[in-house]
Amino acid sequence: MANESSSLFIKNGKNYLFPFILVTSLFALWGFANDITNPMVAAFKNILLISNFESSLVQFAFYGGYCFMAIPAALFIRKFNYKKGILTGLALYSIGCFLFIPAGNSMAFWAFLIAYFVMTCGLAFLETTSNPYILSMGPDETATRRLNFAQAFNPIGSLTGMLIAKEFILARLDKATEAERIILRDTNPEALSAIQQSDLDIVSSPYLILALVVFGFFLLFLFSRLPKTVAADSGAHTIGQTVSGLLKNKRYVWSVVAQTFYVGVQIMVWTFIIQYAEIELGMEKSTAQGYNMLAMGIFVSSRFICTFLLKYIKPSILLTILAVGGGLFTLGAIFIHGMLGLYCIVAISACMSLMFPTIYGIALKGMGDEAKLASAGLILAIGGGCLMPPLQGLLIDKALWFGNALSSVRVSFVLPLICFVVIAIFGWWCKKQKEV
Repeated sequence: MANESSSLFIKNGKNYLFPFILVTSLFALWGFANDITNPMVAAFKNILLISNFESSLVQFAFYGGYCFMAIPAALFIRKFNYKKGILTGLALYSIGCFLFIPAGNSMAFWAFLIAYFVMTCGLAFLETTSNPYILSMGPDETATRRLNFAQAFNPIGSLTGMLIAKEFILARLDKATEAERIILRDTNPEALSAIQQSDLDIVSSPYLILALVVFGFFLLFLFSRLPKTVAADSGAHTIGQTVSGLLKNKRYVWSVVAQTFYVGVQIMVWTFIIQYAEIELGMEKSTAQGYNMLAMGIFVSSRFICTFLLKYIKPSILLTILAVGGGLFTLGAIFIHGMLGLYCIVAISACMSLMFPTIYGIALKGMGDEAKLASAGLILAIGGGCLMPPLQGLLIDKALWFGNALSSVRVSFVLPLICFVVIAIFGWWCKKQKEV
């Protein structure tokens, strides 16, 4: 065990285990934000009587923050350091959470979208900083394993966020159905307004607590000493030279493309599992969220298993195998009716567990200090979660049918299927390069 720890966290005679633990705690923190948010798409649809497309703008705003702030965050940490990047991220994260209180009081959907956007501007700082920081905290040859290990704590935060969403938000919302709310809107708008205000207060309360927790982390990092690490092969290139070099690096460019499709499939699967269970099986939202939590539990277990398998299987090969598996389960969700189709969606999470950190590690392998800027492209790729969920929501709204067999929600899972095909092609291409 001591040798294993040394191979992961000791570099140039320095032991980075403590700063690794401290920074790894952030992975759970943004995992919580991601997965308390996914169920809110269905919640806002019912509370505010909006379409699937409109409610999925929650994901557009949430992941839009990543797109907007990824490159500025990378430039910031390149000019300053990792610690200041983390502090800036925690500050924005906390401010975004506090904005949920005035958003709830105003009962305006756009105000919630602004709060999500500010919050994820902070998350963009945290992810742009933490991922390359973790890669640099030890030997270059164990960087991918180290990042997979750190990322394994992300779904622990996700599970906690899902639990809070299920028990303290979805289960406490008014039980009036969408049809009943529409009737109230036409016959008794004051009563509907009272229900909506109560529901929005329930949605906002956990974010206030989260704001205080994140502020506590801000103080913890403010008074902690973190090392100034530089990855192997550090260079002193200008920003222009670095960007030019990255655009000429085929492995990096295709990694960004693959990461875009991975984030898209992750958010689509975890967002619309609730709608799938509602439409196909008539489940209540809180019950359907339980299956989302089951999926996350499988995701967590699979992450640890896959991290172990990376000791024996090349990252590109394992990535390809899991992408093919994810595609097969998605086909099951499309063509198999009932509970078995829902179980196929749950099983997809076992195949997704490895993908984000592995693609990240493949992209940044051997980049040294240029990883600070290169990481921006990979965080920018999180924009896949910004664009694809609204597209899937639009497919569901259009009530498309394929013959007499497939409902619109099942047809909509063709988008995740396309994503897995792209990831599988990327993994196979990397295997042929014989570098990863």
